[in-house]
Amino acid sequence: MAYNEEANILNAINAILDQQPAIGQIVEVIVVASGCTDRTTEIVASIAREDPRLRLLVQERRAGKASAINLFISAAQAPVLVMVNGDNIVRDGTIDALVEQFRDPAVGMVGGRPLPVNDDATFLGYAAHFLWRLHDHVSRKKPKLGEIVAFRNIIPFIPTESAVDELSIQAVVTAIGLRLVYEPSAVVYNRGPETVRDFINQRRRIFAGHLLVAKQQGYTASTMNVARIIRALVRSESRNVVRAPLWAAGTVTLEATARCLGYYDVLRRRPHHVWSVVQTTKKDLTIVPGGQESRGPEPELQHASGKIT
Repeated sequence: MAYNEEANILNAINAILDQQPAIGQIVEVIVVASGCTDRTTEIVASIAREDPRLRLLVQERRAGKASAINLFISAAQAPVLVMVNGDNIVRDGTIDALVEQFRDPAVGMVGGRPLPVNDDATFLGYAAHFLWRLHDHVSRKKPKLGEIVAFRNIIPFIPTESAVDELSIQAVVTAIGLRLVYEPSAVVYNRGPETVRDFINQRRRIFAGHLLVAKQQGYTASTMNVARIIRALVRSESRNVVRAPLWAAGTVTLEATARCLGYYDVLRRRPHHVWSVVQTTKKDLTIVPGGQESRGPEPELQHASGKIT
């Protein structure tokens, strides 16, 4: 799913096309470009001319990510679908790690582990790593899947007003009676917000989306349980909190503020399915601010190979 991803889309696509799965095969890669006003569609079309596995679907205007996902679901023919955003990069071996889980017929959906490339020597870089570590700790106990997911091709659509698409898919999968699996070895790189405004706007939209899914689909994300988050914080994050107590407190304060605003949005019935773009996440994932290579936890991240004609 892509909206104005010219900075990262080449790397994102090649990171998938270059994978050599031992289980099954990548039969096609579908890019849904929604209302792009930059060179995203041009770049994707250029790659597609060289690799027939790549297919470009264009939505002339943005109708929300859920709408793009429904287009993807209707077009895809493979028995297992893997879904990732155009501003993420999939680590080598991740597709295999996800698909391996479907050997169990009771498994309906699998999610990987997002790792931010932000520099954690800055406050907002620390905040990005802090939240995704908590996400990892919680998901190992009770899966909350996001950023990259794989699911059986049995879902007809998700609600178009959803602002948290992976959670909406989780709700459908569990309603069918299939199992969710969190696979931490399936890694995808992302970039967290780099300004306070972007951080709050992103987290506000996500929390409002969670509340809407709970109301409309009767499904609650595991990360909505405050007691569960506190247990993960105490058991697994104590050392990081001690290392930077003020930054940890600041992150919790920002998250609490965003959740309050998200709750307010739901009360006002403010829609979030077509959200304002978080501009500071729309950068080449292999570069950190200042032009240096990523200092994140997985230093082998490199530019994917590729040529644009």
